Amino acid sequence: MNFDAFLKYLPKIAKENLIGEEAHEKMMPAARIAIFKNLNLDKIVARKACVLMLLYPKNNETYLVLILRNSYKGVHSSQIGFPGGKVEDSDLSLEDTALRETFEEIGIDRKRITVLKPFTEIYIPPSNFKVYPFLGYSQEELTFVPDSREVSGIIEMPLSVLLDENTLVTKTLSTSYMEEVGVPAFKFKDYYIWGATSQMLNELKEVIKKVL
Repeated sequence: MNFDAFLKYLPKIAKENLIGEEAHEKMMPAARIAIFKNLNLDKIVARKACVLMLLYPKNNETYLVLILRNSYKGVHSSQIGFPGGKVEDSDLSLEDTALRETFEEIGIDRKRITVLKPFTEIYIPPSNFKVYPFLGYSQEELTFVPDSREVSGIIEMPLSVLLDENTLVTKTLSTSYMEEVGVPAFKFKDYYIWGATSQMLNELKEVIKKVL
């Protein structure tokens, strides 16, 4: 999608109602949906993290940045995600966390980012995190400086790829809750984007499609 054309939709996106769980569940295998139906989220004391879904122009087209996380001892090792991380006591707000982590992980200063709106938070049982996503954009082309301690690669995905229904596939994976299960995913090049990241992406996709 042409970036100048995309900018014209931003006021509509800002006002559009979120669809939360409906969009998230479309990217969950049945086993995961069953787990959530047995959870009382109001009684769970979860850690908090924030991420930024950052859109920007590249060659006059609209792009979304994702990161490939380094391998480490943890449930999100080597996974694809958004720049972001856990809330620190020094953070002024959840939005502040998302902007701080974006700078720390991919080197984009908050002065170059406009945060449009928060999206629906999502709970991740394996790590006991509640993640708060924010949608932001930059009006200039970006050069990323990944933090080598946390980020092994930058993935720049055209927004048109996310909006293309052919990008949605089912991938057989071994997850934290089941081995060899068919998981809904977005396929881009050789990457499969699944789990919480795909659920947040799907809400973004469906909100944008509603205003086009």
